[in-house]
Amino acid sequence: MTDTEPSAGGAPRAPRRRFRVLRWILGGLGALVALAVVGILIYSQVGVMGAEPDPLAEARANPGMTITEDGAGIVLSPTDGDTGRGLVFIPGAKVDALGYVATFADTVVDDGVTVVITRPWLNLAFFDPRPLSTFTDLAPAVESWAVGGHSLGGVRACQLASDADALVLFASYCATDLTASGLPVLSLSGSEDGLSTPQKIADAATELPSDAVFVEIPGASHASFGAYGPQAGDGTPTIDRTEVDRNLADELDTFLPAP
Repeated sequence: MTDTEPSAGGAPRAPRRRFRVLRWILGGLGALVALAVVGILIYSQVGVMGAEPDPLAEARANPGMTITEDGAGIVLSPTDGDTGRGLVFIPGAKVDALGYVATFADTVVDDGVTVVITRPWLNLAFFDPRPLSTFTDLAPAVESWAVGGHSLGGVRACQLASDADALVLFASYCATDLTASGLPVLSLSGSEDGLSTPQKIADAATELPSDAVFVEIPGASHASFGAYGPQAGDGTPTIDRTEVDRNLADELDTFLPAP
C-alpha cells in the first residue's frame, strides 16, 4: 500500500500538492519581504527634516569655510588655518546632512577642523554599511580623524570607532562595548533633551572607556545639536542654538587629537 492517492491515470497526487503548498509559502514570504522593503523605503523618505534656510545661507556665505558637496557627504574645510584635524559626522535619523552645516561653522572657521558630514543611505545610519574610509577619503589632507554622530548617527559612529583616532557622541550613546578600546571619547549632551535624555546617556556610560569625558550643555535640547528645526518628542531648549554651536566648537577644539 502507499500513502499517496493515485490519480485517475495511476500517478500520485500528493507530491504535486506538496509542491503547490511550497510555492504558496515561498510566494507569501516573498510578498512579505517586498512589503517590508517598500515600507522601509517609504518610511525613510517621509518626514525627513531639512536644514533651516537662514542658518544654512549664513554658513554658505561665510568666507572662512569652503563647502564641497559629494554624493557620499558634505566636506566643510577651513579657508585658512587648517590644523590637520578632522571629524566624520553622521547625522541623526531622517535629518538632512545640510541641517548640520551651520552647527559646525565655528569649529571649521575658528578652530581649523575639517568636518565631513555623511549622507547615510535611506537617511538612516543603520542601513549604511560603508566603512569610515569612504568619508575620510573625501579629505585626504587630514592627518587625524575622529568619528562622531548625532542621535542614531552616534550609535553608528560607535560601530566605526575602531578605525578612528577618537569618538565624539552628540546627544547619543553607544550600543557597542568600547570599554577596552582605549579610545578617547567625548560625550556631548543637553540638559533638556527629550530623546537622548540625561538618564539614557548615564545608563549607557558603561559601554564607554572609564576615562570618557561627559559634557552636558545646560538648556540644550536634542534638536539643539543641528539647525533643522524642532523635533517631535524633544524637550524645550532654553539656550540659543548659536550658543550651543559655540559650546560644541570649544569642546571639540580641546578634545580632538592633534596629528
